[in-house]
Amino acid sequence: MTALDPRLHAFRPDLADARLRGQVEASAYVEGKPARITVPVADVRRAGDPMSGLDTQFLLGEHVTVFDSRAGWSWVQGRRDGYVGYLRGAEIGPVSLKPSHEVAVPRTFAYVEPDMKRPVARALSMGGAVTVSDHVETRGTLYAVTDDGEAIVASHLRAVGQNSDDYVTVAETLLGAPYLWGGTSGFGVDCSGLVQLAMRMAGRTVLRDTPMQEATLGEPIDPGVGFENLRRGDLVFWTGHVGIMADGKTLLHASGSAMMVVREPLAGAIARITPINGSPTCCRRP
Repeated sequence: MTALDPRLHAFRPDLADARLRGQVEASAYVEGKPARITVPVADVRRAGDPMSGLDTQFLLGEHVTVFDSRAGWSWVQGRRDGYVGYLRGAEIGPVSLKPSHEVAVPRTFAYVEPDMKRPVARALSMGGAVTVSDHVETRGTLYAVTDDGEAIVASHLRAVGQNSDDYVTVAETLLGAPYLWGGTSGFGVDCSGLVQLAMRMAGRTVLRDTPMQEATLGEPIDPGVGFENLRRGDLVFWTGHVGIMADGKTLLHASGSAMMVVREPLAGAIARITPINGSPTCCRRP
């Protein structure tokens, strides 16, 4: 049988996605059930254990397919990027109303009432999706009221499908966001999570991990001997790392060295990263 990537295909020795019947061997096959993420950020782990490694995150309103639930954990596959992993069962719920808006700023608050002086119900990340049922103005500020009664500053939201023109501009709004291995939200991102979130806000769905992005995003380009052929939006890959060119000489990336999203000269980044990860392996133009 053809070897499939378990990060992108739901199969275990005991259970597998029914769509993989004939491609993988498993004791049983199951039709997945649709669900959606009900918390601002759901951590997706490689096993149903809080101490298991964080592989990625799904955001509020994202749709997932559930293949198994037991002992407080659910084994799921994200509908957006196909990533497979385990999250807490309490973080998902039934698919109900279709989201109408999504958070368009790195982070924002949902209040218990449409008033910034009232208590905060929860903090939301860029990309989180909500269903807006009403708008209320309080002291000159317009709030979007969601179907569950929470209120969000309306200017922090945009209609679903209203995409940003430039994914690099989105990434630049995340400067200073903490580095988080496996992170894909405005609260913390890793290098490929930054690329994925920024492109998501520009209307482009891309795969999650750095090697996946290096194999699929755009077209490979010749950067030139001194990397003089690069321009804004190009991607520079190392083994296990990726950065976005803010211009022909400046790299924007989630840096494990600085432990945050930073902008720095590409030449300096190459000099610092090469002893650890080797020289850049590829440059691609999305």
